[in-house]
This record gives sequence, structure tokens and C-alpha cells, in this order.
Amino acid sequence: MNKYNLCKLFSLARDTEDAILEAEASLLSRFESIDLIKEYNQLKIIKAMQDSNLNYTNFYWNTGYGYNDPGREKVEEIYAKVFNTEDALVRPNIVSGTHALYLTLSAITTYGDTILSISGRPYDTLLTVLGVEGDEANSLKSQGIGYQEVSLKNRRDFDYDAISKAIDQNTKVIMIQRSTGYSDRKAIVIDKIEECITRIKNKHPEIIIMVDNCYGEFIETSEPSDVGADLVVGSLIKNPGGGIALTGGYICGKSHLINQIANRLTAPGIGKEVGLTFGQTRNTLQGLYLAPSAVSESLKGSLLIASLFKGLGFEVIPDLHDQRSDIIQSVVFNSKKLLIKFCQGVQRSSPVDSHAITEPWAMPGYSNDVIMASGAFVQGSSIEISADAPIREPYAAFFQGGLTYTQCKLAAAITYEDIKKEVK
Repeated sequence: MNKYNLCKLFSLARDTEDAILEAEASLLSRFESIDLIKEYNQLKIIKAMQDSNLNYTNFYWNTGYGYNDPGREKVEEIYAKVFNTEDALVRPNIVSGTHALYLTLSAITTYGDTILSISGRPYDTLLTVLGVEGDEANSLKSQGIGYQEVSLKNRRDFDYDAISKAIDQNTKVIMIQRSTGYSDRKAIVIDKIEECITRIKNKHPEIIIMVDNCYGEFIETSEPSDVGADLVVGSLIKNPGGGIALTGGYICGKSHLINQIANRLTAPGIGKEVGLTFGQTRNTLQGLYLAPSAVSESLKGSLLIASLFKGLGFEVIPDLHDQRSDIIQSVVFNSKKLLIKFCQGVQRSSPVDSHAITEPWAMPGYSNDVIMASGAFVQGSSIEISADAPIREPYAAFFQGGLTYTQCKLAAAITYEDIKKEVK
């Protein structure tokens, strides 16, 4: 078999594929480590499904109010087992990770409470939710809920002195964003999250600790809920949906908190007892089943991107040998032109809408124009191949996803060849 398949099928230069093969050879031991983590998480999910006695009738669904929906309770039972929590809320009418976070924060806080972010400024879309930006009528700020933030030290470590000073009698929720988001820091590994939670809980056991787990699921063998987080929150069109879930979000945690959040999702006194799954039970669970494989393929793709673009002289975050805790790989281009070209190259590599030319635009919820490359089977699915960025300095592209490593390899080859021509 000719090893130059990229050259043959996509008319790429032979030296591009040589660079890919060289990078792959240097990454073999990292790939093996990723496969070990995948195996553990895959077995964990299978065990959760078996222990929950998942059966084919759980894929049926009701109409109307959805009373006694045969799949809804099973999905939430399985999620609670996978994330090692007392309860879970997993619903197709949670439309995004931002929605899941807003739903959670608005349900567990009230007038006069303060939310403290200890991982610095959160992802752009959450700023409007909190009331840090914009003047939306239903922001948390408009409801009398305060917000404070503490930056990470050296872009990687929790600042315990600053956290201690920031906590006061009004601090109700401490929020940790595990993933890098659109920032120049690395994702926060589970060991550091565990140390931080332990320190805070020893002094302030009453404070609720919520972790935004988007992009971080199944990267390591533990989740934030395994190490003391009261709530973990995420989106089903990111890691845990495995590219199969069509929509939805999840919230896993302490049962009394899940009950509060369910009452906000529906109505007080109704809570989790109603709500259609719209026939999504099978997709949701099959996506969860495939998630460890999808995440591992995506991680390998991120490592390949990091190796290639570091070789071209660009800063990559995380760096090639850093421990990883999300699927995101950023490349700092310091050039608007190169950033756009990179995202357009990822779009050209996509199985869907590869002919489209992606351009920056004013997306709802963002303060800057944003460019998004996402040729996905499920619109906006970040576990599928995608790359996006706000159009602002230092013009860093955020690459994530890839249900198969081969798809990542094609994206890496096209973008590498495009950018290499520009920097010669």
C-alpha cells in the first residue's frame, strides 16, 4: 500500500506528508498513553450501562408531558454512575454548554449571593450570562447576583492567597473552568482541581464548587466530580456526545442541587418528573458509549497539530509535552491573515461543507467577530473536526475535535501546507 495517500487523494505535496509521517513517529509513545486512558474510560462507561441494566426498551419514548419516559431516567442514572455523582440532569432541551451553566448558576444562587471564578475570566459567552458584558435583562447581575474573579498564577496555578481574600460571607458558588476556552492558558488538570477543592472545602464546606467540564470529559481517568466537585456541567455536542448526540447538555452532582436545577428547568414541584427526550435516548447513550474513542482520536490529532506548527516556529498551547486536560489545541499566529487561512484550511478538510469559505462574523454572545470552521454532521459539534477563534490579538486559532484520527491528519496536512507557503 502506498503510504502517500494524502498526496494521491488530495494533491498535497510529498514533503507535507513526509512531515506528517515524521511527526507521527515522534508521537507514538504519547499515542499509546492516550489509548490506555481510552480503555479505562470505555470500560467505565460499559460498566455503568451494565450496572444500570440498560435494555432495548429504554430507547422508547413518550409524548406530551413525558411522564415515566422509559429512557430519560435511565440516561440520567447512567450519567450519574459515569461521573460518580448522586444524581444527574441530562436533557435534549438544554441547548448548549452555556445554557447548562446559566441554568445551573441561576438555580443555585439568589439575590445577594456572589459567584467567584477562580480560573480567571470565563469563556466569552458566559460573560453576558454573568452580566460582566452587555446589559441583558435576564443576566445574573440583573437578578442581584454578584460576580468576582481571581486569575491563575502564571497562567497555570490557582492563586490560593487571592482566593482566600476573595471569599466572603456572600460567596455562594466557586466556579472553575477546566478548559482553556479562548484564553492563552492551559487546561487545568484533575490533580490541581482536586488540591484546590480540598483546600477550599476544608475551610468553607458550605460553598458550592461547580466545574465547567466542557471539552474535558474522558481526557483523564478521573472527572472533577471524582475529586470533590459538587456539580460538573457540560454539553452533549462536545466530548460526551461522541459525535452521535444531536443536542443536549448534562449536569451531574449532589442530589439536592440537581433537584433545584431541575425545578428551574421545568417548574418548582415538577422538577425531573417531566420532559420529553424526543426519541434521543439511543443517540445520547450511543454517543456516550463512543465518547472515549472520539476523545482519544481528537487528542492524537491535537498532538499532531502541535508538533507540526511548533516545527514551523509558532507558539502552541498546550506545548507538545504538556499534560493535557481538554481536547483544545491552540496555535498562536500573531497574524489575522494566517489565523483565517488556518480556519479555512480546516473547513476544506471537513466531510461536510468542505466547499464553504468560512469568514469572521458577529456571532451572538461574543464581543469580537468570530471565525468558525465546522464541517460537522451535527451543527456546531465541537467533538467533530472544528477550529475557531475570536478576531483579536494574538490571533490564536483553537483547534478541537476529530472523530477519527485520519480526519485530524487530513486537517493537519492541509493547514500545514497552506501556512508553510505563507511563512517561507
